[in-house]
Amino acid sequence: MFLIDMFNKKTVMPTPDTALPGRTDPLPTATHHFVNGNPLKGPYPDHLNIAYVGMGCFWGAERLFWKTPGVWVTAVGYQGGITRNPTYHETTTGMTGHTEIVKVVFDPSQVSYDQLLKIFFEEHDPTQGMRQGNDIGTTYRSAIYTTSPEQQAAAEAARDRFQQALNDAGNRSKITTEIKPAEEFYYAEDYHQQYLAKNPGGYCGLRGTGVSCPIER
Repeated sequence: MFLIDMFNKKTVMPTPDTALPGRTDPLPTATHHFVNGNPLKGPYPDHLNIAYVGMGCFWGAERLFWKTPGVWVTAVGYQGGITRNPTYHETTTGMTGHTEIVKVVFDPSQVSYDQLLKIFFEEHDPTQGMRQGNDIGTTYRSAIYTTSPEQQAAAEAARDRFQQALNDAGNRSKITTEIKPAEEFYYAEDYHQQYLAKNPGGYCGLRGTGVSCPIER
């Protein structure tokens, strides 16, 4: 019974009454990107835009985006939950409501938001609910958190196109990606930032469906 209760807590969103309280002060973290040296928290040049995506474990997802031409800086953190300034270990209990998120700061003249969405849908499985492969829990749910009505519309349209592409390929699983306006992004601890650059042999759980997302621009 204890194991069942723990599993349920990790896969069911908490309520404001049951979520962990968190803390007022942000967690200490890196100031600059380990790979390219750009400031993690800004200030960012005015012409850049921001995207927030969750694809399961944020280690591999962040590497995917920092290698994308036109991306200026990336950072990992927690978003979409209730607890203020959560720690990694708090999020893994399922009692904060957050999912692991990559913050992608990009130059729209070099890479479009639609192109980032194409990477997002093709490089993980957005149909798995509160998990990604063997990683189970609310922290591993698929998510896109948007910063404008235009991003919201683009994300929903990309989801619908990819759902049709899955169906056409014989995959009838329903996309479970959470798409909603971005709430506060809490930066993860220093050791999580650009983890796979610091630990090249580290864990990467990214697994796509093998289906192409029909976005061309």
